[in-house]
Amino acid sequence: MSLSTALDSVARLINFRRRKTSLTADSAATRTIGIDPDNPSALIAPMPAPQAPPSRVVSLAPLIETLSTYLGPEDIARVKDAYRFADEAHLGQFRESGDAYISHPIAVTQICAAMTLDANAIMAALLHDVIEDQGVEKAVLLERFGPQVADLVDGLSKLDKMEFRDSQEAQAENFRKMLLAMARDVRVILIKLADRLHNMRTLEALPTYKRRRIGRETMEIYAPIAHRLGLNNMYRELQDLSFMNIHPKRFDVLKKAILASRGNRREVVGKTLEAVRGALPAAGIQADVYGREKTVYGIYRKMMEKKLSFRQVLDIYGFRIVVEDHASCYLTLGALHALFKPVTSKFKDYIAIPKINGYQSLHTTVLGPFGTPVEFQIRTQEMHRIAEAGVAAHWLYHNSEEKLTDVQKSTHHWLQSLLDIQNQTGDSAEFLEHIKVDLFPDAVYVFTPQTKIITLPRGATPVDFAYQIHTDIGNQCIAAKINGQLSPLRTELQSGDVVEVVTSATSRPNPAWLNFVRTGRARSEIRHYLKTMKYAESVEFGERLLDQALKQIEHSVQELTDADWQRVLYESGDKSREELLADLGLGKRIAGVVARRFVLSGLRNDAPEGDIKSAPIVISGAEGVAVQFSSCCHPIPGDSIFGYIRRGSGLVVHTTDCPTAERQRTREPERWIDVQWENDIDDSRLFDVKLDISMRNERGVLAKVAVEVSEAGANVKHVGMDDEAEEVTLLHFTIEVSNRAHLAKLIRRLRHIPEMVKIVRVKI
Repeated sequence: MSLSTALDSVARLINFRRRKTSLTADSAATRTIGIDPDNPSALIAPMPAPQAPPSRVVSLAPLIETLSTYLGPEDIARVKDAYRFADEAHLGQFRESGDAYISHPIAVTQICAAMTLDANAIMAALLHDVIEDQGVEKAVLLERFGPQVADLVDGLSKLDKMEFRDSQEAQAENFRKMLLAMARDVRVILIKLADRLHNMRTLEALPTYKRRRIGRETMEIYAPIAHRLGLNNMYRELQDLSFMNIHPKRFDVLKKAILASRGNRREVVGKTLEAVRGALPAAGIQADVYGREKTVYGIYRKMMEKKLSFRQVLDIYGFRIVVEDHASCYLTLGALHALFKPVTSKFKDYIAIPKINGYQSLHTTVLGPFGTPVEFQIRTQEMHRIAEAGVAAHWLYHNSEEKLTDVQKSTHHWLQSLLDIQNQTGDSAEFLEHIKVDLFPDAVYVFTPQTKIITLPRGATPVDFAYQIHTDIGNQCIAAKINGQLSPLRTELQSGDVVEVVTSATSRPNPAWLNFVRTGRARSEIRHYLKTMKYAESVEFGERLLDQALKQIEHSVQELTDADWQRVLYESGDKSREELLADLGLGKRIAGVVARRFVLSGLRNDAPEGDIKSAPIVISGAEGVAVQFSSCCHPIPGDSIFGYIRRGSGLVVHTTDCPTAERQRTREPERWIDVQWENDIDDSRLFDVKLDISMRNERGVLAKVAVEVSEAGANVKHVGMDDEAEEVTLLHFTIEVSNRAHLAKLIRRLRHIPEMVKIVRVKI
């Protein structure tokens, strides 16, 4: 270490000690640190201290007693060392409630100890505020406690900088940072959730409006993450605490109603327990049976979703049966159904098909004594442990997947998917949109043809399924079979469906898929592919547009020198030649304006004004997203066409007789250019055309039309039907043809149908 570095370290240490001394030397000047309204554990400007000293004495003994049940003496010694460091760092600080600030890290650590986190995580929990609040450098923690503890505390300190303002973009960015920190090391979010839980338990010292804001943030972000990680006890408590702070009056009313109803329902609960505890031993089943009351927020949500009053919510109480092994779960189910009449629509087997967060149990609802619906959950001890503590019940901090359980592997893959989405998504709001559906899933369970179970959010489609299998399968998906039957790609999958994806090596993602895919992974992969392809195609098309504009002044793109490009790029503010050309291809800039800029920047102009006619842009239909065909007139090869350069969407091609185009052309004439079809267009390339066909209303006419379309080598893409009169039916067809001659051949065949009345090509 150099002398200057050593002196700097000494100076920082002196200043650090001096700050602490200034807080404690003079009792009259003692100050307490305020709480950030968006992050109650973060510290802000000093505020007057309470007149009386803190009433509670903070003890480490309960924490050490808990840790001693699963940590060795060496780890306990390291934890005590971390406590001494944290206690010294927070000396003189108080929470807004008046308690010594060190009480907060200890309480957070007690929650982490209940999750049996390892020694490094326990130490990080004790130290989680020292970097952010006290300016202790990461290097100091690294030297004293090692790299793992230092990295965890550093990650938590970054999370504590989160400020959830009204700006949606700011919230999305903070959410993104938090999830990426979690993806790197799940212990970061486990400690952060413990931190948030203790803060939610101690919000009473804050004003109502701050409690409500923190409650909403917890309900929207932290509770769903706890649920996704399987931390069900924490998830339920965070929901109840959030509800209590967001709607305190509603919480109080429901709480009182639940307390009042306990006496009325005690007889139902007692008779149910008595019956079950008698029936199970008689069937040779050893089990622990106990009742449970649903959470206040759970009851409130059910009332809101089903529009029920409190009196109409019958299943406030449920029962949990914990047995020895898997087989006993199903034996218990049979015994219950023999004892009480089951509600057949209320049975779920989460043992055969676990939830996405690893939860396993049998759920059944029966009609108990007095005809009251009663829910039972049946599980083993191991299932119960995972159901309550989720991934934290047995998280192992190893890199080798062979050492992970199925629950841990599922979580690991989900965390990895967050990093994959981040790599393809630069925008925070878009990242938030992608992963929200994964945080709020109502899962369906489908099968591959090899009977592998795939878990997807409710509403997922075969496209989501394809991307869940592999990115390339999703990109090349052209069709899907559901339970052996060809089905549209937008079909919503149901639990139990067997899905088979049909692919083609020449296929690529369709932008329309974004309208119905549900998973963040599918949405991210589709957008990433389209952005990449759209950019390359837009650059190529923009170069053609610029070349056309330059020909008006007797120049071409090939003649432009590097100096010409540098001058224009400097004036336009674009970073590269490709960026400028892409803007031209996407319609964000006008080619004629850019060409004139080249002239103004020094390019010689030999063309007499008005003498050179603009050469039309030649298209083939294979340009991709840079060239789009209007949905109003559906131009096909052979039609007379022209193009509209729409901002951000490239070139939109219309027929010259399109009424919609004529109206737009009068408003923005400068954005219209001449376009013509390439001479030799591959006949295998198909284009949409709309036909309205009036037929006499006789049996089999639709089949006759379909036969003629097929015989003509065309393809029906969509068909609709209206009734003009009792005798005549109007059919609306969207048909794929290769060109105008192909369309004429098809129309000639259709006119030979005896029931044909009229055929009209639709151009709105």
